[in-house]
Amino acid sequence: LVAAIIMPKLPPLSRKKNVLYDGSLPNFNEESGQTDHSLKTGFKLATEKATSQSFVKRVFIDGVKNVLDMWLGVIPVVMAIGTLALILATYTPIFEILGLPFTPILNLLGVPEAAAASQTLIAGFADMLLPSVLAASIENDMTRFIVASVSVTQLIYLSEVGALLLGSKIPVKFWELFIIFIERTLITLPIISLVAHLIF
Repeated sequence: LVAAIIMPKLPPLSRKKNVLYDGSLPNFNEESGQTDHSLKTGFKLATEKATSQSFVKRVFIDGVKNVLDMWLGVIPVVMAIGTLALILATYTPIFEILGLPFTPILNLLGVPEAAAASQTLIAGFADMLLPSVLAASIENDMTRFIVASVSVTQLIYLSEVGALLLGSKIPVKFWELFIIFIERTLITLPIISLVAHLIF
């Protein structure tokens, strides 16, 4: 929640224009009216959409198309990026090197086994589950808790959300995703560390 409040105020998100993906301006008043409440408007729009779906067959066909699009378009990308990231993590020191800047931060936050935990923080950019795999050798329960919690809150994973965003019509670049990932990590890490110190 804290990251969701802070992130839109930081670049690169703060520099994004308040326009739709096609460049047009959103017109919320056109659909809802200024006096409508969000719940009432949402219910009204959902009812209109439901009444416009005249055939159950059409809804079923659209659903099957979405599932096939996911299977054939997204899952191969997820598997390829996840496999490549696991190979890099297992056979190269790349995540250890990239994670070095996090070691002093983790030491400052009083996280045990900071050197081992630091490589997991940057590995989360490739895949959400990779930090937990890398943390298997970590003995300390508090550190494992921090690694698992941060990996979920980082939110931008190349094998999932990142690949979808880069493949969509949304004007976002690879380096912007990486900066958003680092910002989310730096925002959530102290909060999760504080919670971990209270629990353990």
